[in-house]
Amino acid sequence: MSSMLWIGTRKGLFALRADGARRSWKLAGPQFLGHIIHHVVQDPREPRTLLMAAKTGHLGPTVFRSGDRGRSWREAAQPPAFRKALEGEEARAVQRVFWLTPGHRNETGTWYAGSSPAGLFRSSDGGERWEPVAGFNDNPMRPKWAAFPTPDGEFLHSILVDPRDARHLYIAISIGGVFESTDAGASWTPLNEGIAADFLPDPNVPFGHDPHCVVQHPAKPDRLYQQNHCGIYRLDRRWAAVGLRFSDRGAPRGSRHRLGAADGRPDRVAAHLHRRQARRLRDPGRWRELAASRSGASALAGLVHGAAAGHVRGRARAGGPLFRHHGR
Repeated sequence: MSSMLWIGTRKGLFALRADGARRSWKLAGPQFLGHIIHHVVQDPREPRTLLMAAKTGHLGPTVFRSGDRGRSWREAAQPPAFRKALEGEEARAVQRVFWLTPGHRNETGTWYAGSSPAGLFRSSDGGERWEPVAGFNDNPMRPKWAAFPTPDGEFLHSILVDPRDARHLYIAISIGGVFESTDAGASWTPLNEGIAADFLPDPNVPFGHDPHCVVQHPAKPDRLYQQNHCGIYRLDRRWAAVGLRFSDRGAPRGSRHRLGAADGRPDRVAAHLHRRQARRLRDPGRWRELAASRSGASALAGLVHGAAAGHVRGRARAGGPLFRHHGR
């Protein structure tokens, strides 16, 4: 049985197909030549289905759906969009659909999308029609939670669904922090205690943090790992640093980092860093450098092979080092 690795780039969508042993790969594409592909996700509940978040030249930010493993694509009939502004309100428009997450395994057809500016959207029909999640988008605290955009704007990403409870959700905002809902998105609570915010006047604020990526351990859903502007953290109901701390203001501008967690190893996680950032590590602790490969993303995928196939989120930069945390 062959395997497929989908790669979203600023120049279109590519695919790498492997043989059964994953010893040889063939590159196909691009599809959507010249368009920005932010995220591509295969539905674990129905492997023939893929959703793609794109910013196209003529359609703008939108979502495409494939029901034949990526051979053909169709744009969503109703892409993610904020509700119409009421009189006196400031109108908001989706600039990018940045993130896609399949819903709970028992909620066939449910998907979540994160946007820039920070917005959360839900589809109940396999990605054809999207509705804003009012509990976040209209939350009176949202302007404060997402008050500090990155140079490219605000990004809502790392949407996580608890495999034990479809109503239990996590989201991350750059810049804003991590937030949790236990009522299917109707209400949200900041989940940032223990995270450093060295770039703020008060480093212990409840929100205003800069998570780059958050992953949930598939074998231990209460455990989250976070690659943050100020280090790498593990959450067991409170965030704790797990060794990697950055000595100044984090990564170079525009960099992106990724984490991966493997089945059956709750205490093991891999992180791909920018080379310049790695040189600023103060205390590696129980982290060990594994590789400085030309393809950090593929090395990360290989390290956490298994459940990680669905958890490694691309944009790992070539030439950066790969670290593994190998203990509590």
